[in-house]
Amino acid sequence: MKTAHVIGLGKSGLGAARLLRHQGWQVWVSDGQDGDGLRSQQQTLHQEGISVSLGQPYDAQGLSPDRPHLIVVSPGVPWDIPGLVAARHQGIDVIGEMGLAWRNLQPTPWVGITGTNGKTTTTALMAAIFQGSGLHAPACGNIGYSACELALQQDQPAARNQPLDWVIAELSSYQIESGGDIAPRIGLWTTFTPDHLNRHYTLDHYFEIKAQLLDQSEIQILNGDDPLLRERALNQWPDALWTSTQGKLGLPRNGDRGFYLEDGWVMDRGEAIVEAKTLHMVGHHNQQNLLMAVAAARQAGLDGTTIAQAVAQFPGVPHRLERVRTWQGVDFINDSKATNYDAAEVGLRAVEAPVILIAGGEAKAGDDRGWLGQIQRKAAAVVLIGSAAPQFAQRLGEVGYGTVEVAETLGAAVPRSAALAQTHGAKVVLLSPACASFDQYASFEHRGDDFRACCAALGDSSPG
Repeated sequence: MKTAHVIGLGKSGLGAARLLRHQGWQVWVSDGQDGDGLRSQQQTLHQEGISVSLGQPYDAQGLSPDRPHLIVVSPGVPWDIPGLVAARHQGIDVIGEMGLAWRNLQPTPWVGITGTNGKTTTTALMAAIFQGSGLHAPACGNIGYSACELALQQDQPAARNQPLDWVIAELSSYQIESGGDIAPRIGLWTTFTPDHLNRHYTLDHYFEIKAQLLDQSEIQILNGDDPLLRERALNQWPDALWTSTQGKLGLPRNGDRGFYLEDGWVMDRGEAIVEAKTLHMVGHHNQQNLLMAVAAARQAGLDGTTIAQAVAQFPGVPHRLERVRTWQGVDFINDSKATNYDAAEVGLRAVEAPVILIAGGEAKAGDDRGWLGQIQRKAAAVVLIGSAAPQFAQRLGEVGYGTVEVAETLGAAVPRSAALAQTHGAKVVLLSPACASFDQYASFEHRGDDFRACCAALGDSSPG
């Protein structure tokens, strides 16, 4: 019997383990963490015939008694840890969970969306457009299903009645790095700013990983408004389609084939497709996300009327500039997905000043100057949480910003921010952390859910 070792017991690892077990593999899962939630999953998987080891990080020798034929790596596991390098040198087939899904789903055309920021909104909007056209086109990857979970569903008898038309996959740099030969029909690159450098080390390496997805795509669509992406990618894909919110003249090349805004409309080769204000999401950056989603839909052959209807019905993305409630005239907005400086800067740009900003968590490497500038322009006060609080307080002091408080937890930060909003006449309390969540939470979703709960605990809301 073929044997497989799945590293990591998150959503991706679960999907991979179940897919392989369904296909007749002997599957063993390991996770370096331990805890009640993981132990519950361990018991469930054991009943499904899948062995699980907890609290044991992967090493070069492996923990199973036999050398596996296949190792599947979850996105959170660094691709270059010594154990995986050694396994590859031993000739073991090592692949990421997304790459395993590709091996099972590649007869179906894919749209692959990558980028430092904007990919989740673009992916969700695109899936809504495709589905609004009557296509079976679920989102997977970082949102929706894990890719292997989707592949497992397609391996069931019921799938014969509704085969996949498209796979809409959000792909992080981690998933591309370990994705093998994933080759989408359409590849999109939303933005490019320094991120994940603690894992990828240099900006050049980070670029090369993301570029791999576009290299292997049949059609490339890129954000022409992103200066760093424009600078680095302009000559890499001569036939790429570019998008711009700055009109046709904002397109770096192929103006007759690009997608742009003109008089508030998304334009495709002179044809008005959808009015930008139809999208019910705040922020100029979401107009760029709209352009990219429409560009992909048009390349897939979808008609403009159906696209416009789907855009009008799109509700937005949880944890990304999501208005949670209005309380005493103040909007509480959940932007927990803003896990780096650039995303948090975009969040601040999108909302009305003055703002009470809640920021902090597990700090990342990156250039914080643009984010600090937006704080100075728009924030009446900043309330800090998490392990980054001392560092952020110091940086804010260094740029001369003094209205800073440390609350440590969201449970303390939300009511304090509500009080500060009344004091400063602020219209918005914005959770936009500029940090990963792992110092206090299992994920940015967990953090955003806690923010919702803290906002609900404020008491009766005013209408809205």
